Amino acid sequence: MTLDIRGSLKNTRRSKNSLVVVDELMANSIDAFLIRRSVSGGDLSLEINFSTKARQSDLLGQTYDLEVECVDNGCGLGTDQLKAFLTKDTSYKDDLSISGIGNCKGAGRVQFFHHFSRLSLSSMYSKDGKKFSVHLPAEDSRKLIEENDFKIEPRDNGEVGTRVSLSGVLPKVREKIFTVQFVQKSFKAEALKQYVLFSALQRFMSLKDVLGDFRIKFESDLNGVKSSAILSASDIPERTSVHNLDIVHVEDGQTIKAPVIVTHYKLDEGKYPLPKNVVGLCAKSAIAEDITKRYLRSKSIKNNAIQGFYHIILVEGQLLDEGVNEQRDGFDKIPQENGNADLFDGIQISFEDIYAKLDDKVQEILTPPDWSRDKIVSEVGKDFGVSEEMLSHSNTRVSFGDTPSSVAKRALKNLQDKVVDETASLLSMKEAIAQLEPDSDDFRRKVDDLSWQFTASLKTVDMANLSQLVVRRSNMIEVLAMAVKELLKVQTDVRPGERKRNEALIHNIFFPMRKDSTEISDHDVWLLSEEYHYYDYIASDKPLSQIKLGDEMLFEEEIDARVDEFLGRMSEENKAVRPDIALFHEEGAVVIVEFKAPGVSLDNHFGDLVEYATLLAAKSKGKLRKFYGYLIGDKINSARLGSFKPLPGAKGWFDTIDIREPETQVGIGQLYSELLYYDDIVERSRKRIGVYRERLKLPN
Repeated sequence: MTLDIRGSLKNTRRSKNSLVVVDELMANSIDAFLIRRSVSGGDLSLEINFSTKARQSDLLGQTYDLEVECVDNGCGLGTDQLKAFLTKDTSYKDDLSISGIGNCKGAGRVQFFHHFSRLSLSSMYSKDGKKFSVHLPAEDSRKLIEENDFKIEPRDNGEVGTRVSLSGVLPKVREKIFTVQFVQKSFKAEALKQYVLFSALQRFMSLKDVLGDFRIKFESDLNGVKSSAILSASDIPERTSVHNLDIVHVEDGQTIKAPVIVTHYKLDEGKYPLPKNVVGLCAKSAIAEDITKRYLRSKSIKNNAIQGFYHIILVEGQLLDEGVNEQRDGFDKIPQENGNADLFDGIQISFEDIYAKLDDKVQEILTPPDWSRDKIVSEVGKDFGVSEEMLSHSNTRVSFGDTPSSVAKRALKNLQDKVVDETASLLSMKEAIAQLEPDSDDFRRKVDDLSWQFTASLKTVDMANLSQLVVRRSNMIEVLAMAVKELLKVQTDVRPGERKRNEALIHNIFFPMRKDSTEISDHDVWLLSEEYHYYDYIASDKPLSQIKLGDEMLFEEEIDARVDEFLGRMSEENKAVRPDIALFHEEGAVVIVEFKAPGVSLDNHFGDLVEYATLLAAKSKGKLRKFYGYLIGDKINSARLGSFKPLPGAKGWFDTIDIREPETQVGIGQLYSELLYYDDIVERSRKRIGVYRERLKLPN
């Protein structure tokens, strides 16, 4: 008999469970005890001593030597057990007919060699009233283990049981799994106790009458820091509740069912200081896949007690026992979605079917009575622009453990997936249109069907795009509001002697300085008026002689010199500043926007708008005749406004005057001017965006 280690490593992949070695050592010790108990009977109780030792092996403390040892009072490594140990695909335990024993194929011991280079065994077993010792010495990087590698001798005394020692962590495991930080955290005595408690909880519960007053002692010596902990029968909690669920799958007129049992443990954090809450799918009474993240998506909720209690929810059933993979770290034999079953397996229950039943039950168990779904939905709408209608349309569930961020991400991903699917559907629709036959009997019905398909697709695309637009614009309004009040960090952190840039910051919110619409299309002049967002050309402090509308230059070549002359006559504060923003339309309309820094009175500058408009009209060869001027700031002396009138329903002022050629006084255009407060701009913008927020049912 030979155990081919290299062959086994090739055919059995390393488990995804970082502590699989701990699981396998514990499982083997419990199985060995059950075998001994079935033969000897009596009041024997399970005893296990589990120890770990790590020693720094370099000066920097970045590498170490780790030893793991497990000593039990099981049946020992007798003749039958030795044969099973040397057989990779063994059926030894399957034939024992001992209640609670773990069926296996011998893949567990392969995990030892996936993690460690050295294994040694020392065991004592009893047969026909005689005792025998069995010893397998440690040897680096074994390729094979054969029967004659074991030294078997008769003994007169000694305790029946087995000692398994593992050492020599493999380099890849040390780099990726058993890092220094992981070993210091996870191989401490108390951490191992808590891990074993919840990873084998169902097995302890089912075997509590057989294991007796069991005692598992954990000892750790990690670079000189020693600790110990004991897991005993009194630590095993009672079940809080047990729920029976029928998993149902319907396909091709056939219905198949599989019962599962959901066991819930609600544990007081004072008595059970667990590292996290656990929702696990079990196989053979041990967790084979942790699915906690599905229900508790926030790490802070997952890793902490919920209202003073930790929760362990374990799901078991024959479906999972048969579907678990060889490494017992997943269920590769169960398809993820309906329709993905293997052709030769026929119809199968999938995880889609399992979660259809399981999700509601787990959420019912975990959700505290004072948790509010409406609060999360409101915050998702307020912070991310995702309305309840969008959540419903994207089939996004909101459950306890969700954060506004996690809900928004799922909803937008679901919407994105729908947009992709429906865009593909629209492309198919275009192809279908080309195939239509107007003289066919079903022509109009097909057109109706295609129209409904298009309408449904538009809803998803429009909903996602409109939501993003509304949230973006809402954010821009808030940025403007803060800039006006000088609350942005860039404004509050001005160093002594450093010049404030309030006007420039406000300017850039509307449109980037010294850019035009040929360079940048992303701007926010809609803050003034929605229609200005679609003007043909927008410029900020750019040479006017370079502007084209259509194929012709808009202004005479000398216009920049005239503008410079005009600017030279202005106050020192505004010298060398062209119109902050100018928007041009092919129909001959121009919008001129001037921003004034907080504290600068607008009544001193409305004449600038008239002079700008006059200059632009005179030098545009008659192309520009309609001018809209906006002077924006936070201070106005109404006693100096002359013919300006109050804006209806707003705090600003307006006036309309004719623009005349300076020398001949011939009428060359008309200027409509508004003097506006920044606060009023913010308020008007909020009212406009409020219409969209209401349409999307977003909170204000």
